[in-house]
Amino acid sequence: MTYTEDMLGNEQDGLLNHVDARTSLAGTNKMEILLFSLGSNEKFGINVFKVKEVCQAGKITRTPNMPAGVDGIVSLRGHVMPVLNMANFMGIYPAEKYHTMMVAEYSNHILGFLVKDVDRIIRVDWDKVRATEGMLSDKGALITAITELPDGTLISILDVEQILANAFGDDIVGNVERVQSEHDLCIFFADDSMVARRKIAEVLDKMGIKHIQAANGLEAWDRLKAMADTAQSTGANLHDQIQVILTDAEMPEMDGYVLTQNIKSDRRFDSIPVVMHSSLSSDANRAMGRRVGVDHYVPKFDSIVLSSTLRPLLT
Repeated sequence: MTYTEDMLGNEQDGLLNHVDARTSLAGTNKMEILLFSLGSNEKFGINVFKVKEVCQAGKITRTPNMPAGVDGIVSLRGHVMPVLNMANFMGIYPAEKYHTMMVAEYSNHILGFLVKDVDRIIRVDWDKVRATEGMLSDKGALITAITELPDGTLISILDVEQILANAFGDDIVGNVERVQSEHDLCIFFADDSMVARRKIAEVLDKMGIKHIQAANGLEAWDRLKAMADTAQSTGANLHDQIQVILTDAEMPEMDGYVLTQNIKSDRRFDSIPVVMHSSLSSDANRAMGRRVGVDHYVPKFDSIVLSSTLRPLLT
């Protein structure tokens, strides 16, 4: 059976009648995770929003100079996409070949992920999802967070951005022009991916913009509130300290939608625009951003688009 984008999402049986129903998650601090296995005793998960389809891979064609972990390319309804062997990336080398493929979209790129099988979809609160930085060793770099099922089973949520960087290399930051200003400029950004934080910082450094970063939405909100409290108590202008807030959409503990909702409900941040910077690039996700008050939505990762979006906001 093929599970299409229109079917994924119901927490009971993995079926969703309308993709637009996903926008109901905006501001709820919940996420839906598609569970799958790679042939070990571990359970893995990926955000349902990123999955367009689950199907049989069909014929995979090898091409010269394929990166390690990439089995080849496959054609699916007019889309030619690379197929990544997720077990190999996680250091699992089963005797059999897997043919179940999750088709996902990251930053307007369609990719196939080979897995052993797909289980079901669960809905969890983001505050039940814990970041893994510094917690794991061998696979920790490829796992962005963990959560736990009611029966105690741990679910490892993959950092697909890191996996793609390992497979294809980091996106190159292009010729980003430096911002000319008489004042010190600063952007606050939040992202749970180490790859994304590194690339954002590189863009901002080239623009000559100072930056403050957080690894998840809750950390970001705590730090932003502290800055607003200090500015309020000293009579300073918060906008003089931060000109833009840049946030990822999906983050452990508090997602970018709830973070944006909190910022927009606090009048002290009225003059500071919020830009959502996410690998979730579908119209449904953009609609979720608009619903909670995001001022601009930028798909990851295009340094030129990111810098050109930020530049007019730095006033």
